This record gives sequence, structure tokens and C-alpha cells, in this order.
Amino acid sequence: MQNMLDQLLESSYAWLIPLGKVIVAAMAGYLAAWVIFRLLRYYGQKREWLPLTSANQHLRRPGLWLGAIIVLLFVVPNLDLSEAVGDRLNLTVEILLYIFGSWLIIEFTDVVADWVRDRFRIGEGDNLSERKIITQFAYIKRVVSAIVVIVAIAFILLQFDTVRELGTGLLTSAGVAGIIVGLAAQKSIANLLAGFQLAFTQPIRIDDVVIVENEWGRIEEITLTYVIVRIWDERRLVVPLNYFNEKPFQNWTRASSELLAYVYLYADYRLPVQALREELDRLLEDEPLWDERVKNVQVTNADRSTLEVRALMSARNASDAWNLRCKVREQLIAFVQEHYPESLPRTRVELPAGGTTDNQHIKKKMGNHEEIKSPGGDRS
Repeated sequence: MQNMLDQLLESSYAWLIPLGKVIVAAMAGYLAAWVIFRLLRYYGQKREWLPLTSANQHLRRPGLWLGAIIVLLFVVPNLDLSEAVGDRLNLTVEILLYIFGSWLIIEFTDVVADWVRDRFRIGEGDNLSERKIITQFAYIKRVVSAIVVIVAIAFILLQFDTVRELGTGLLTSAGVAGIIVGLAAQKSIANLLAGFQLAFTQPIRIDDVVIVENEWGRIEEITLTYVIVRIWDERRLVVPLNYFNEKPFQNWTRASSELLAYVYLYADYRLPVQALREELDRLLEDEPLWDERVKNVQVTNADRSTLEVRALMSARNASDAWNLRCKVREQLIAFVQEHYPESLPRTRVELPAGGTTDNQHIKKKMGNHEEIKSPGGDRS
């Protein structure tokens, strides 16, 4: 009995010492990484340097685990363990290294993304070049993340002999498998290639103002397979990448964010257009939404009953153009109503002289609100 107890204690002691070394090594690596990230946070806040602050924010979690794993890589081979146990422990540490290393690389792309967004801000008025760079980087970031994940999974699978042998056997049928996978993934591959084309030819960019499927909105996100369009009423339109290569759409900010805003009014022939032109000049004189490039009032059409008058103005971007249109339309209508009410659109009916009965009949038919004049100028 005593011998069995001694053997049990010896076996437990043989396990406890390596286990204790593993725990201490992991804690030492974790603590060293924790100190490094505390220093990054301190200097980042003290000097207000974004890369350090962003590195502490994004790299902290995978970095702490990776610090412990890196120390274990040097400690585990020196432990007094059996060959089988040592190989399994080494394999586990290597797999964890691939997992947390790939996580760290993916998070590092977020650090670079923060720096790019800070360096090229799209909140400015004229942000064409900034949107080009951010659009390209956003797509490249997603591609890099996907490649890192695939490579990490491949390295992990190659650590197992059975998977490696299976891969060797599959090489003989790679031609047939490639054809099958190619046919099955045709649309996905097409979307991926379309994404590269969109990222570098750039018919659309992040924050572009577009008209897609008769909806006005802004490009909010470009992923590997689809584009998110933020509609003006806060809805989200999900559009496949291929859509922008195969179908026409409107891009209001393709070459510049500046736009022309227009307002159409329909008025009677008695409207003095020059007075309307002077009123537009007065309205735009101290208007912050107008960028002072273009202003004009023109009669663009005239039919048998009304004039079509267009007020044309320029604005710095699509949002300003829309708000300027609504504001000028409202004020011009109020101006016509107040100063030239007789110039509002109306219907005229000319009756033969002495046609009282006919006048009454037409008046009933058209309603009392209509203006009816006889050749003599008498109203009926």
C-alpha cells in the first residue's frame, strides 16, 4: 500500500513540476505583454499619437495571449516530458500560435485603418481623393483578412499527418475537383473579381452619393461580395458587387462633390420673370448653402396655359443641394403668392358674347373657384 502511494506521489510530482513551469512561463509572457501594452497606452495618451492608442485598443487582447504562447514555445521543448506528451504539447502551442498570430495580424489591419481614416478624413467638403484611398484600403483590408484566415487554417491542418496524407491523395484528382469547385464558386469568384475592379477603377467609393434602384443614398460599406447603400430615410439597400459592373446607376459625386440644384415653378404668363430673378439674387445673397458658383432664372418651357420657370443654383455637395432646393422652392412660392397672386396657374375659358346660360352651365361644371371671362370682360 505504501509503495502504491509512493508511486502515485512520484507520478503526480512528475506531472506537477512541468505543469507548474508551463503555468509560470505563460503568466510571465502574459505579464510582459501586459506591461508593453500599458506603456503603449500611456505614451499614446500622453503624446496623443493615434497609432499607439489604436494599437493598444485593437492588439491588446490577441497580444496578451500571444505573449504567453511565445514564451511557451521556448519553455516546452526544455521540459522533462515523455516524447508523446512533449509532441502533443508542442503541437498544441503551435496551433495556438497560428490562431492568435492570425488574430493579431487581422487586428493590425484595423490599426492601419484607424490611421488611414484619421489621415484621410471624408468629413470635409471636397473629399474626393480621401474617399478614393479609403475605398481601396477597405477592400484590401477585407481581402487580407480572408487570406490570413485561410493561411492559418491551412497551417493548422498541415500539422496533422492524416490531413497531410489526405491532401497528397487529393492531388491526383485536383483537375476534376478544380472544375467542380470552379463551377460551384463561379458567382463568388465573379463577385471577388468585381470587388477588385470596383476598388481600383472606382465607379463607386465610400460615401459616394448614388441613385440605385430609384433610391437616393450614400455608399456606406463595400464588402467582398456586396455593397451597403444607406438610403436617405435610414434604410439599408444591399446590392451585389456585380450590379455596379452590369447595370447603369447614377453617381452624383464621381468626379466632384459639387452639384447644381434646380427648382421648377409653373406660373401664369403674367409673372414678371425679372422680378423672380431679382428675388433669387436676394435669397442667395447671404445663404450659406449656396457656394456662389452658379445662380440663374430661366423660362425653360411655355405651353398654352403656363410658363415653366427654372431657378438654378450651385451647392458644395448633395446634401446642401437638396436642402437648398427645398428652401428656395418654398421662398419663391411664397414670393409669388404675396406679390403676384394673379400669376398663379389658372384655367381660362373664353365664351361667346351673351352666352349666359352656357356660362352658368360651364360654371357649374368647373366649380365656383375657377375664373371665367367673357369677351367683354364680365365675370360669370
